[in-house]
Amino acid sequence: MSNYVPRLKKVYKDKIAPELFKELGYKSVMQVPEIKKIVVSMGVGEALTNKKLLDAAVTDLTIITGQKTVKTKAKKSIANFKLREGNEIGAMVTLRGANMYEFLDRLINVALPRVKDFRGIKATGFDGHGNFSLGITEQIIFPEIDFDKIEKVSGLNISIVTNAKTDNDARALLTKFGMPFRK
Repeated sequence: MSNYVPRLKKVYKDKIAPELFKELGYKSVMQVPEIKKIVVSMGVGEALTNKKLLDAAVTDLTIITGQKTVKTKAKKSIANFKLREGNEIGAMVTLRGANMYEFLDRLINVALPRVKDFRGIKATGFDGHGNFSLGITEQIIFPEIDFDKIEKVSGLNISIVTNAKTDNDARALLTKFGMPFRK
């Protein structure tokens, strides 16, 4: 198992990187953008009253990503939401390497096509520095989640961090990977 290379990583090395090198007119191979990490997070505001929801979110994220999930704590106290600094209110996981490519492959080819009335992803999720964020409203689009065992249908946030200098370079990279952007 040590010599296993994810399918998307192989496609990136053999096909995507050389194509981007030519298309974007770089002078060095080191300038070609690549995906550095993917951060998957889930905010569970109701966890203040029901701790079981946070544990369910952690379990769901662990199943979806195949990696241990970390609980996140509130950084500030907000009186209107009855929130105190240090309360656990979310879960997140950072994917790198083989896990990152496997997750991206499942997201693009399996999960996104299962979204109801799917017409593509809005390309407005770029932050100006070549990173892309996308929100998913239901975690049940992932086939690993057993619909009967979920506590509550909740959404999750996915941030794809690249080393691209501009949004156009990052968009070209993600399009080559097969990200279904809206036309």
